[in-house]
Amino acid sequence: MDLSFTPEQLDFRDEVRGWIEKAMPAAIKKKASQGIPYFKQDETMEWHRVLAEKGWIAPNWPKEYGGTGWDVTQRYLFQQELVRANTPELSPFGLNMVGPLLIQFGSDEQKARFLPRILSGEEVWCQGYSEPNAGSDLANLQLRAEKDGDDYVLNGQKTWTTYAQYADWIFVLARTSSAGKKQEGITFLLADVKNTPGITVKPFLTTGGTDAFSETWFQDARVPQANRVGPEDGGWTMAKALLGHERTLIGGVAQSGKWIQVVKRIARDTPVGDDCLLDDPAFRRRIARLEMRHRAVNMVNLRTLAAAQLGHAPGAESSILKIVGTELYQEVTELTLDAMGHDALGWFDSPAEALPEAERWVASQFNYLRACTIYGGSNEIQKNIVSKHILRLPTA
Repeated sequence: MDLSFTPEQLDFRDEVRGWIEKAMPAAIKKKASQGIPYFKQDETMEWHRVLAEKGWIAPNWPKEYGGTGWDVTQRYLFQQELVRANTPELSPFGLNMVGPLLIQFGSDEQKARFLPRILSGEEVWCQGYSEPNAGSDLANLQLRAEKDGDDYVLNGQKTWTTYAQYADWIFVLARTSSAGKKQEGITFLLADVKNTPGITVKPFLTTGGTDAFSETWFQDARVPQANRVGPEDGGWTMAKALLGHERTLIGGVAQSGKWIQVVKRIARDTPVGDDCLLDDPAFRRRIARLEMRHRAVNMVNLRTLAAAQLGHAPGAESSILKIVGTELYQEVTELTLDAMGHDALGWFDSPAEALPEAERWVASQFNYLRACTIYGGSNEIQKNIVSKHILRLPTA
């Protein structure tokens, strides 16, 4: 198998690299050069608008809906260059989740209403799936949606709603029927968070000390029936398709690669006797093992992208990527803590003289990423999916 890039592909990579260097706003470029995480919504949206103006905001969308028309290799190279430049990670909920779902299942009116605003960043989205008693067992959800005239009236609660406090819209799974199997009574709805009376968002802190998650409450919140995607009680099909996109993203292939470079830099700057930590054979072996696993995960990711290029929605193979990708992500951040030693006890509000600002966030990120093997469907659930749909193993 020839894994080398063609001259044309390398020219494309150089074009992307040069444009990013010129287009990145000065404040963002300064953070990028220092490896400081982006936690401000305005920074993320500023970079979103830069990419949107260039027409590079949704490379995974079909060209007729605002995509770039790039092939799988070009999309891969583009993503690698974004990671290389340490640009802000864009919110995935509109661009990579509900956008592709609307392209696949939405009505013409829904596509015309929502897709342009997702591309421009005019409207920001969040996801309303998990509930206090329905996480990995998503079919157990209890948020009710009852018809009243031209609306659905929603009552119930969602939790772990990532960055809902910044969102304009939320896509939710709601129970519209209790007859038959649990999966058969679920409907996919789009709700205006900011302008719908009865929707309340309450952010809460993670163990990483950030306000990434929220509780979202619905009390007699009215959502037009026109905002239903697909048929009533047919939302489980949409849910599975969207979870395939989400699990591919959660795999965190590019992010793991970035963290490997971070741990190398820290090890290179950490003295051990007359040498540095990166010269220690045992430590180098740990890095080498992670790099080999990262290459393997990356190949799985490329296979998923290749299938998407042919028009196939992510299927059960995205569960493999979710399992191995999230476990690798956790191991890389753990190795980063090991490399930092006692400095890993610092926090993002540590004094400037104690740690470089980028390293003050390592412990917070390590804590936050304890959740990545749980959200998007726990890895235990993903193993069941792999055994059933890929390995075809018998079920009890």
